Amino acid sequence: MFLHRDVFISIRLPVHYHEATQYPLLLINDGQDFRALGMNEILTDLQINAIIDPVIVVGIHAGADRLQEYGTVCKPDYAHRGSKAGATTDFVLKELLPYLNEHYLVKTDNVCYAGFSLGGLMALDMVWNHPDIFSRTGVFSGALWWRQKALDAGYKDADRIMHEQIRNSSIKTDLKFWFQTGTNDETDDRDHDGIIDSIQDTLECIAELERKGFVWGKDIAYSETPAGEHNPETWSRAMPEFLIWAFGKSNP
Repeated sequence: MFLHRDVFISIRLPVHYHEATQYPLLLINDGQDFRALGMNEILTDLQINAIIDPVIVVGIHAGADRLQEYGTVCKPDYAHRGSKAGATTDFVLKELLPYLNEHYLVKTDNVCYAGFSLGGLMALDMVWNHPDIFSRTGVFSGALWWRQKALDAGYKDADRIMHEQIRNSSIKTDLKFWFQTGTNDETDDRDHDGIIDSIQDTLECIAELERKGFVWGKDIAYSETPAGEHNPETWSRAMPEFLIWAFGKSNP
């Protein structure tokens, strides 16, 4: 309805699904990559070994217009990508969550939302702007470079849209954040300081959160994958750590 296309979803139910009345929910963008990520094997291993609590995992498949459907709702980037991010938000909040609530034993508040690359940016934007529904987010190799001015058009670091959104917020919520980057995520280093842009953009996004009162190690977790690249194989390696952070047995 909101995205004007058929949206496919992959749903991974917990082991012994009918043994509880409700389960926590994890939404993940780019659900078409679940097989490449090995999600079934990872979730089964963590759950049968009682390392994480049972959780319903829903992967939202991207469409052909992914570069428009993922982004930041407040504004598109300098190339006008992300123009349909608002429609994606409406789809998740007004179509997907009500559907899941009606058909599955799922808690549709206190939801966790994760994503990869541009899908990670979309997840962070969604969680940041809807803390009444979401409690935490996982951002794998997030496209936190997302900017309102091109590099050759007088770009400054203040032009990064997600960073600006956090910086201009006047409230401190109870959200939790988990960020991952790989040391070989890319080779670009726009300011030639020896730190690749994906790591710099992520750490400086975390710094914006810290300035808002979020605490490293308590509200914020950061994982750097040695030799990790911008691909599902790397994100699969990092996935168990994220799932334990979000749904581990020691979590409240």
